[in-house]
Amino acid sequence: MDRRIYRFASNRHTYSKVPEITAWFWLVKALTTAMGESTSDWLVHALVPEVAVVFGAIAFAVAIYIQFGKDRYIPWCYWFAVAMVGVFGTMCADVLHVGLGVPYIVSTIFFAIALALVFRTWYRVEGTLSIHSIHTPRREVFYWAAVLATFALGTAAGDLTANTLGLGYFGSIWLFAAIIAIPAIGYFRLGMGSILAFWFAYVVTRPLGASVADWLGKPEGVGLGSGLVSVLFAAAIAAIVRHLARTGKDTPIDQYDEAGVPPGAPVTVAS
Repeated sequence: MDRRIYRFASNRHTYSKVPEITAWFWLVKALTTAMGESTSDWLVHALVPEVAVVFGAIAFAVAIYIQFGKDRYIPWCYWFAVAMVGVFGTMCADVLHVGLGVPYIVSTIFFAIALALVFRTWYRVEGTLSIHSIHTPRREVFYWAAVLATFALGTAAGDLTANTLGLGYFGSIWLFAAIIAIPAIGYFRLGMGSILAFWFAYVVTRPLGASVADWLGKPEGVGLGSGLVSVLFAAAIAAIVRHLARTGKDTPIDQYDEAGVPPGAPVTVAS
């Protein structure tokens, strides 16, 4: 490809590809982390593990392909991609431990370094880690690389606390619930930067959601089974995303119409 064409393709302006960060965002994000954990566990046990990993990789690739094919934030496309990252990210972490015998502490450190390298490269190339700046294909590549790394890191960290440190799934829920309060208090009370607070919370929601899913699904916890837990979380995600698509409550501001109304929002006609 001609360098001038590549430069234009890498930097052309489009609408924001990431939703507004509201309570809805964190709710769906938490649900996708839990769904990713339970779905990965179910697939690995329902299928041959190697087949399950290949299936997860294909689903991840398809979801990312659909997401990159849009020029703006589309709720179902974005959250489908996040959900499939949740499934495949879990598998990536589990392959290191179950398939290759890597201890959880080592895999946690490995994925933490991988995430740090993504952030470092992203910042050196683009000069920002803000999710409000995801307007170009190149920035979107960095964004999804970071998201995948956070899911893998969170999975490894959750397994580390539950198994290696012996806290169990219920104990891990309380631990990560306490940790996730740090960026919340830091941002709202102590002046923590919004970018640091966001990515801090984004990483921690993964082991928190995964611990909830494991506690609900595994025999050591409630014992509902990973398949049922996966279906329940998937249904909740679908219902909320449908609501967001119909109301436009998480639509980025740059996609509002001239009257300041987001796409999908109900139109009020004066009588």
